[in-house]
Amino acid sequence: MSAAAVTAALDRNIAHSVWRANQMGSCQAAVTPTGYAGLDRELPNGGWPSSTLIELLLQQAGIGEMRLLKPALCAIGKQRRIVMVQPPHLPQAAAWSHWGLPADRFLWLKTASTADALWSAEQILRNGSCGALLFWQPQIRTEALRRLHLAAQGSTTMFWVLRPLSAAEHASPAPLRLGLRPAPAGIAIDIIKRRGPVVDRPVYLALRPEAALSLTSTRSHHASMDRHALALVATRSISPALV
Repeated sequence: MSAAAVTAALDRNIAHSVWRANQMGSCQAAVTPTGYAGLDRELPNGGWPSSTLIELLLQQAGIGEMRLLKPALCAIGKQRRIVMVQPPHLPQAAAWSHWGLPADRFLWLKTASTADALWSAEQILRNGSCGALLFWQPQIRTEALRRLHLAAQGSTTMFWVLRPLSAAEHASPAPLRLGLRPAPAGIAIDIIKRRGPVVDRPVYLALRPEAALSLTSTRSHHASMDRHALALVATRSISPALV
């Protein structure tokens, strides 16, 4: 290989790690479009990056975060499984089916403690057998986030951590941090951190209302829900499908 070719290869690699403050950065990992052109324009490489930690900081649960992720989850779920760890409410199998995804594409993990939840999330990332991991964690130490980020970097998994909006005040190793707030007929997204210039105003996305597509299942639905369609993994026990 000529000296010029070596220099060009090095420049390409460096470009993914170093960027000017007034320019959008890039990443080498695969990217999945968000399904919203306005948001894609604000993200490096135009979508959700895999192999990294993405933080979604919510003003409150149920403001449209699952509808925001729906296009990406549908794209990933057609080929690989999706895991939800510590969701705040019981997932609805009927909702996933309505999205065109069989419920057996989703695994639901509920653990007895934060330590077990962190352990489970890390094992899923290191195993790499699932296409996406959604991890709800109200309180988590920076050291634990860093460990999960390192595990994600060694996998091809799309990895979202959902935390309260108040966590924006604390440092995080996540290269991408978005604050989500409810807005009329949609959601307002504050780009708190990205590999690119500072964003002064929120990105507003209109979200189409979709009946019965929330993450949670109401009490009246609990009795009729097909619980066998969701895989429940016990504390400190990972399903053979994951390992």
